[in-house]
This record gives sequence, structure tokens and C-alpha cells, in this order.
Amino acid sequence: MIHQRIVQACDILGFIHLQETYDHYAEEASKESISYLEFLDKMLWAEIEAKKSRATRTNLKLAKLPYVKQLDEFDFEFQPSANKRKINELRTLGFLERSENVIFLGPPGVGKTHLAVGLAVEALKNGYTAYFLSAHELIAMIRENLSTGKIHRKIKALSKPGLLIIDEVGYAAMDDDIAHVFFQIISNRYEKGSIILTSNKSYGSWGEVFGNQVVATAILDRLLHHSTTINIKGDSYRIKEKKKAGFYNTSKFEE
Repeated sequence: MIHQRIVQACDILGFIHLQETYDHYAEEASKESISYLEFLDKMLWAEIEAKKSRATRTNLKLAKLPYVKQLDEFDFEFQPSANKRKINELRTLGFLERSENVIFLGPPGVGKTHLAVGLAVEALKNGYTAYFLSAHELIAMIRENLSTGKIHRKIKALSKPGLLIIDEVGYAAMDDDIAHVFFQIISNRYEKGSIILTSNKSYGSWGEVFGNQVVATAILDRLLHHSTTINIKGDSYRIKEKKKAGFYNTSKFEE
């Protein structure tokens, strides 16, 4: 009867983890002769941690990250210009609390996306929501929703996540309509939600990316007002790995 009542209570309260493990905690408490309050404290916090873990897994799926990489996996010795001190400051997630932006600039392969994903993973582990998409995916999404007349709904949806990551801005130019929607997305999140953006273009070249210097200036004005820029100048990780594997012979370029 007691077992059934505990299971029923766990169902009503939504205590999934506790329902599966309470007998283990009870046996452990009996062996260690811990007090009732200690027993209750241990069970409740185990349930809280289990709920956090489930929420993180769900939010990780919804974030649509291209892969999961931790900041600890980043090779700062190979890429010292990535500024480890700044990255560690960003890792505290204060920029998210203040609705500030982070921009990673640099050539292809220097680890911009790794750092953006690493910060997103930190955010997700700490209860924030996030959404990742490449600039190419964003352009396709804008184009499709402009044609169906649902663009305002999509702009609103992109303002909801606590963190929006836009990767590889600059690899594809935007026409006027798409650039103006991009501006609206940035404006909607201005001082309300953080953006992490990666680009292979310096800010001076953004007029070419957006096809309109006025729109590019307006985007930069909002994006950079509360932001941290990390400019990475270094070799490509992909070339480094090819060199290590012996597939990239530099001697032929030196002749």
C-alpha cells in the first residue's frame, strides 16, 4: 500500500526520477542512519537535478546545433588569438543576462563555429534556450517565408530563444528584401536577447554582404552596441589535421 501511494504521489507531482529511485535512497538512508530531513533533502535535490538534465537534453535537441563541442576541447595554444581570457569571461554567461552579443570574426577553419557552439552548450546546461542556424539556412528560411507571407511569424519565432546563433555570415550575399528582414531579426532581439554571430568578413566588408551600406550600418549599429568581438587570426584547424595525418604536403608549395 505504501509503495502504491508513493508511486501515485510521484505521478501527481511529476517526480519521474524519484519514482524510479526512491527505494534505493530509502535503503541507503537506512544503512547510513541519516535523519528524515537529510533523506528528504537528498531525494528532492536528486529530482531537481534529474529535471534539469531532462530539460537540457530537450533544449539541446531543439537548439539544432550542427554538433556538440565543449569549450574545453578548443585548442587555445594552436589558436592564441582566440583570447582565452575573453572566452572564459563569456563562459560565465553574463553576456546572456545582459542581452549582449558575441561576434567571432576570422577566416574559414579557425574555430569560430566551435566557440559559438561551445558557448551555446554552456548556456543550455545552465537553463537557457538556444537556436542555431547558418546564414545560408537563414537566407533560405527568409526567402521561403516571404513567398508564403509568413515572414512576421518567423521573425517573432526567432526572437524567442534566449540565445540565437547565426553562423557563417558573409559566405553568401543577400538581396535587399532578405537584408531588410535580417535587420528586423537583429532589431527584434536588440537589448532583449543575445546573438552569437560568426563571419569570415571584416565589418568594413558588410556593405557587400548585405548589398546595401545603409542596411549594413544599421545592422552593425544594433549588433555592436552591447557586444564582444573576438577576431581570430590563425591557421585552419582542418589544414592542421591534414598535416598531422600526412595528407597535406607543404613542400610542394615551398618549391
